[in-house]
Amino acid sequence: MQLKHLRTLLSPQDGAAKVTCMAWSQNNAKFAVCTVDRVVLLYDEHGERRDKFSTKPADMKYGRKSYMVKGMAFSPDSTKIAIGQTDNIIYVYKIGEDWGDKKVICNKFIQTSAVTCLQWPAEYIIVFGLAEGKVRLANTKTNKSSTIYGTDSYVVSLTTNCSGKGILSGHADGTIVRYFFDDEGSGESQGKLVNHPCPPYALAWATHSIVAAGCDRRIVAYGKEGHVLQTFDYSRDPQEREFTTAATSPGGQSVVLGSYDRLRVLNWSPRRSIWEEAKPKEIANLYTVTALAWKRDGSRLCAGTLCGGVEQFDCCLRRSIYKNKFELTYVGPSQVIVKNLSSGTRVILKSHYGYEVEEVKILGKERYLVAHTSDTLLLGDLNTNRLSEVAWQGSGGNEKYFFENENVCMIFNAGELTLVEYGSNDTLGSVRTEFMNPHLISVRINERRQRGMEENKKLAYLVDIKTIAIVDLIGGYNIGTISHESRVDWLELNETGHKLLFRDRKLRLHLYDIESCSKTMILNFCSYVQWVPGSDVLVAQNRNSLCVWYNIEAPERVTMSSIRGDVIGLERGGGKTEVMVTEGVTTVAYTLDEGLIEFGTAIDDGNYTRATAFLETLEMTPETEAMWKTLSKLALEARQLHIAERCFSALGHVAKARFLHETNEIADQVSREYGGEGTDFYQVRARLAMLEKNYKLAEMIFLEQNAVEEAMDMYQELHRWDECIAVAEAKGHPALEKLRRGYYQWLMDTQQEERAGELQESQGDGLAAISLYLKAGLPARAARLVLTREELLANTELVEHITTALIKGELYERAGDLFEKIRNPQRALECYCKGNAFMKAVELARLAFPVEVVRLEEAWGDHLVQQKQLDAAINHYIEARCSIKAIEAALGARQWKKAIYILDLQDRNTASKYYPRVAQHYASLQEYEIAEELYIKGDRTKDAIDMYTQAGRWEQAHKLAMKCMRPEDVSVLYITQAQEMEKQGKYREAERLYVTVEEPDLAITMFKKHKLYDDMIRLVGKHHPDLLSDTHLHLGKELETEGRLQEAEYHYLKAQEWKATVNMYRSNGLWEEAYRVAKAHGGANAHKHVAYLWAKSLGGEAAVRLLNKLGLLEAAIDHAADNCSFEFAFELSRLALKHKTPEIHLRYAMYLEDEFFFEEAEAEFIRAGKPKEAVLMFVHNQDWEAAQRVAEAHDPDSVAEVLVGQARGALEEKDFQKAEGLLLRAQRPGLALNYYKEAGLWSDALRICKDYVPGQLEALQEEYEREATKKGARGMEGLVEQARQWEQAGEYSRAVDCYLKVRDSGSSSLVEKCWMKAAELSIKFLPPQRSLEVVRAVGPQLIGIGKHSAAAELYLNLDLVKEAIDAFIEGEEWNKAKRVAKELDPRYEDYVDQHYKEFLKNQGKVDSLVGVDVVAALDLYVEQGQWDKCLETATKQNYKILHKYVALYATHLIREGGYAQALALYVQHGAPANPQNFNIYKRIFTDMVSSPGTNSAEAYHTWADLRDVLFNLCENLVKSSEANSPAHEEFETMLLIAHYYATRSAAQSVKQLETVAARLSVSLLRHTQLLPADKAFYEAGTAAKAVGWENMAFIFLNRFLDLTDAIEEGTLDALDHSDFQDTDIPFEVPLPAKQHVPEAQREEVRDWVLTVSMDQRLEQVLPRDERGAYEASLVAASTGVRALPCLITGYPILRNKIEFKRPGKAANKDNWNKFLMAIKTSHSPVCQDVLKFISQWCGGLPSTSFSFQ
Repeated sequence: MQLKHLRTLLSPQDGAAKVTCMAWSQNNAKFAVCTVDRVVLLYDEHGERRDKFSTKPADMKYGRKSYMVKGMAFSPDSTKIAIGQTDNIIYVYKIGEDWGDKKVICNKFIQTSAVTCLQWPAEYIIVFGLAEGKVRLANTKTNKSSTIYGTDSYVVSLTTNCSGKGILSGHADGTIVRYFFDDEGSGESQGKLVNHPCPPYALAWATHSIVAAGCDRRIVAYGKEGHVLQTFDYSRDPQEREFTTAATSPGGQSVVLGSYDRLRVLNWSPRRSIWEEAKPKEIANLYTVTALAWKRDGSRLCAGTLCGGVEQFDCCLRRSIYKNKFELTYVGPSQVIVKNLSSGTRVILKSHYGYEVEEVKILGKERYLVAHTSDTLLLGDLNTNRLSEVAWQGSGGNEKYFFENENVCMIFNAGELTLVEYGSNDTLGSVRTEFMNPHLISVRINERRQRGMEENKKLAYLVDIKTIAIVDLIGGYNIGTISHESRVDWLELNETGHKLLFRDRKLRLHLYDIESCSKTMILNFCSYVQWVPGSDVLVAQNRNSLCVWYNIEAPERVTMSSIRGDVIGLERGGGKTEVMVTEGVTTVAYTLDEGLIEFGTAIDDGNYTRATAFLETLEMTPETEAMWKTLSKLALEARQLHIAERCFSALGHVAKARFLHETNEIADQVSREYGGEGTDFYQVRARLAMLEKNYKLAEMIFLEQNAVEEAMDMYQELHRWDECIAVAEAKGHPALEKLRRGYYQWLMDTQQEERAGELQESQGDGLAAISLYLKAGLPARAARLVLTREELLANTELVEHITTALIKGELYERAGDLFEKIRNPQRALECYCKGNAFMKAVELARLAFPVEVVRLEEAWGDHLVQQKQLDAAINHYIEARCSIKAIEAALGARQWKKAIYILDLQDRNTASKYYPRVAQHYASLQEYEIAEELYIKGDRTKDAIDMYTQAGRWEQAHKLAMKCMRPEDVSVLYITQAQEMEKQGKYREAERLYVTVEEPDLAITMFKKHKLYDDMIRLVGKHHPDLLSDTHLHLGKELETEGRLQEAEYHYLKAQEWKATVNMYRSNGLWEEAYRVAKAHGGANAHKHVAYLWAKSLGGEAAVRLLNKLGLLEAAIDHAADNCSFEFAFELSRLALKHKTPEIHLRYAMYLEDEFFFEEAEAEFIRAGKPKEAVLMFVHNQDWEAAQRVAEAHDPDSVAEVLVGQARGALEEKDFQKAEGLLLRAQRPGLALNYYKEAGLWSDALRICKDYVPGQLEALQEEYEREATKKGARGMEGLVEQARQWEQAGEYSRAVDCYLKVRDSGSSSLVEKCWMKAAELSIKFLPPQRSLEVVRAVGPQLIGIGKHSAAAELYLNLDLVKEAIDAFIEGEEWNKAKRVAKELDPRYEDYVDQHYKEFLKNQGKVDSLVGVDVVAALDLYVEQGQWDKCLETATKQNYKILHKYVALYATHLIREGGYAQALALYVQHGAPANPQNFNIYKRIFTDMVSSPGTNSAEAYHTWADLRDVLFNLCENLVKSSEANSPAHEEFETMLLIAHYYATRSAAQSVKQLETVAARLSVSLLRHTQLLPADKAFYEAGTAAKAVGWENMAFIFLNRFLDLTDAIEEGTLDALDHSDFQDTDIPFEVPLPAKQHVPEAQREEVRDWVLTVSMDQRLEQVLPRDERGAYEASLVAASTGVRALPCLITGYPILRNKIEFKRPGKAANKDNWNKFLMAIKTSHSPVCQDVLKFISQWCGGLPSTSFSFQ
């Protein structure tokens, strides 16, 4: 591991201000630093400071500086910080989860001595060491502390192991003590472990050893039992000092120790089992490291120093990017941080055993981590941050991982399936299986908790293709094995693991109940199946039906609905469940009944609370009401009375709800008083029995407890007096008679006269009973009592009273009985008739009134019809001779035979309308002959035809139809019926119908549609013989498509299409069939072609055997070669006919040549024994090298021919030398000679002739001379030679012409000589005009070949000065050009200079240009961005030029945002009073006052520079024409502002001048027309707040917040100026373009202002002085008098004025003396500089002596 410096979190101070302690939070989100001033600074994980708070002393009376913070640690949940202090106390601060949360002390632990160190290893447990030597434990839950162990030596250090289960303490006497809360099975000892040679201030507990170091400058690594493992001795290193602190990486693999200016790093080497020292991190001027803190994820290390600095380092071994989506940071050998680059989330992958992580992969849709170590496998879910590490022996990376289940990873390796649950460090289970498809494995891990089941983990998998095993993963035993008769292709357990679904290859869906071991086949043709998530509801598809089982316990009850596509998935969310179905290109959602799903699942799981919660979300509908009722019943059965009470409340059963509420109160009270289940109390059980109306059970429960009174009270409350009296009688209760009297009285009071009458009747009081019955409106009961007692019948008045009541109550039959009893038949008959008691009426009439019997019979029949007793009414109507009514009754009663019998007795007109109704009945019974007879009797022949048609009796129908229908109507009828028959699959019957009405085409179409091709062909042959062949062909194609090949062959051959048959069999691989058909039905060669194709499909020896068998081997080879199937041809010839092989090679070579594969063709020609052909091929393609190679290797006779051909090609390319060599190699010098002659190369021809054909030399020379005479020249040498001859002959003009003709660029020196010779001859011997022409011709030629000097000399020989100068310029010989111009023609000197400048510019030779044209050089520097050189050069020029370029550079810097560099320019070069520079000065000023970070002591020099530049400018303006102009006044104001800012920065560096700094910030507010208003008010407000001027702070910060809001809104219109009336703070200020104060600081101000305004303890009024005006205002509002501002504070000078020499400059004496005193005491150089400036500005200091030294 290496340390890499990232950033400085806290800047160091000039002196000692050590960081006392630091800590990282467990969640890596917060980092705390405690400084020497006892303030805790809080940073976020990116190193940004977000918060801070001050610690407090144990007792304020000792002051805030009475203690030091020695220890600090975050709680495990990262919401609290423990602070250990030297004033004998530990405070625990609750800091909250968010930045800015209020800091509250939630625990404090007072100790007997100073706390020296502190750790917080576990929840509620803080461990700390004391100066008196004790190591103690503080429990934040109980708020108590206790001693773990005590020593007599000061505790200097305290650390924990990686797990936080053990602690080590180091003591001043060198003792190191170990203590375990839990040794985690390591067996390591506790107590004193080792005695280190010096106090172990640097103590670290790594995974494999303990590292200690101290003032002896030695690092010692101790083993687990205290023996020395290693020592690193730096005591002789003069650069090293004592070790002060140490930190262990979270993984325990590295240790960092801090000393002076250095961090030393030790890394544990697992292979060597020793510590290895990495390169130390040395940082000059770091000083002593006082604190170290390692981030919990291991990625960062922070070091605090003696000077108060905090440095952050990156600690990673290496980094890599995985698939451009994840960053893997190896912070240790066994720890990797995996960061998602898109979301920023991080997961820490760590080996708990310390093994090195070798490789990290992110798989499963980039959600799951897989990593290997030497002995373990690391797995993790990135979404849930659940990580596992299981023992795993490497298997070469052959594992296959499946991540379909979110809770468990399935790993296949060598036929073994291993399950690892995320978050668990043990394998869940392992089984042997060869089936790796996740659809054949189902794992359920606690997916739906059920009542009474803590853990539920089950696995179903395939043992073999027909056997399923189900395993309980908790117990590791098999809970079920299913042997199936067919192969299983899908299986899945339900979420509770009680049911298993599986499907076999025949698409049959089976349900297996694991508890009962029963298997049920629930669906055929299942194409989709899925459990609904979160329930036991099942969804499946069967063809076009969607099947849903809402109650899987009743698999026979399935809800089916029709769909028009395929189910593709289930979606559950938002309170609904949808089945997604693709219908064509669209996806349609079918919604399931969510109520049945959710409610049913909760009921199945016995989770009535979940069921109640679900029902709460539904509106009350009949379905919801039914669910509430079901739940109420189940809750009562399960004795969950509170849920039952809620159910009855929802149902509006107020009484039951109230009753249960009272019952629950009883149960709860019993449970509180006696414990246990209150529902077992007898009163509760009895009340539940009462609720179920099981009063006998309730009575029994009461009587078991001898609670007779309670049982009687129950019955009385229910007004069940009989049972109450029965209980009293049974138990001999003394109040029995009283109960009976009370019962009777209650009946009378509640007007229950009937019940009272029964009571009197039972006691034998008949008259009283009758009276009560009549009173109760029950005359029938009174009549029954009278009829049973003769003595009562004798009472006529009583009987009359009863009969009147009976008639009034319409109880006519009972009244009739009473009248008949007292012998009054007339009244009795009337009553019987009124009461429809016709039987009694007819019997009475037969005796007393015989004439009335017929009328009574009809009336009786009518009454029976009204009562729907039609069957009984028939005979009464017959008795009354009412025939029509009798017929209607018989038909209504379905008494058909009786109806026919009656109809046959009636006349035709009457009967005809009733016959068809009877006929319909017989037609329905298929008694068609009777029905036909009845239809005809009723004149309804058409109905008879329809009847026969529907019954399929076409002959009878046709016979009847022809009698009564038109032919076209018959045709329509038959076609319609035929179509119906077709739909029913009765094709023969439909054919008969179609043919009957002469429509055979419809029958043919029908048979084709239903693929009944034999019937179709039969009909086509019979009715359309001309179309028979086409029909056969069409059918053949259809049958081939369907795979019915034999039938297709029959039809193809019938259509005489044998080729189609052969192709069909070929495409299906049935070669024998194809060959048979071709031989039987094809031509003479057809079967040969098929045999060839057959053999080709077989290949190898099988093909040879086949062709030999068929006698077609040689023909097949030729055929293969003809068809370019050379591989097949070679194969056949190799296996059977080897003598054919060369011939095939030759044909193959010719084919390859045609295809331009020349190398392959060469090989084939050679194999065919035809190398000559290969040579000719290469020659033809002019590949001479290849041709020669082949010729030399295989056909030497062709070599010469190749060489000649190659030479011919070279000559065509004019490569004579190559051609010569080739022809000589071919021993053809004569040819070479001829070629040279033809090309006119006579010298070469002569050379060849002389060397190889000397006999022809003389003749050739003669021929050459003749040619030379004709041409007059013999090449270049010939021309030169000729010219020499003319020269020697004195023919100078011709010699010159000859020399000038030399034009060979190949020999420039020769050409130059010739041209110079021509010029020389022309100058010497030719006339001036001619020589001028020659020189003008030669000069440009010489310049063209770079001979500029030679050309210039020629020009000068003829006094062509301009041309000579141009030649020198073109040759860049500037000195010669200048000399020629100066000496021969001074007019051209400017001409040369101008060209020289342009040349230097173009070449960028600025340094040279300076000497020629300074301004041009400076402009060029500007263009090139070489500002430093530009200014350096300009400095050497005049002041004006310098400031022109200074202004340009300043403008450039300002545009780039570098106002500070621009300011530095004017500091260096002065600020001239040029009006064109004014905008630059203003922009520098604006940028400076708007920039952040200038409100500090460190900013003094920047402000001083601005002040000095503005002072210099103002001094220059006084001397210029701009003196006293508006611009001058504005710059004077800017100078004053800059002076205030500089003085404020100086004052901020001295503690006693903080009020001066605050006053300056306040004074600056009067200049907000030039300053950013929001920044000015913020600085004034914070400064006022810092010195305790809270009124001013509140007003200024409130104004600041208003301004920030105005900036957001873009307008200042809404500002309220009331607080600043009568002050010189301007209202009209420019609106700042942006916020000048960061958001965090704005929020901090907003919180403070809100807090203060809520307190209402401040007056919102600015402070006033003796003038009654605002104390910082220069103008008194009441008088208008303007006071002078103080040079030190900016405040108005009202008295004690010190005046300076310059008018208008003064200071308040108190402030002035205070400033001088601060300088004397602090010797502050910046304050001295302020005083020095005031002296310059104000013309000297007042007459008080002061030295600037």
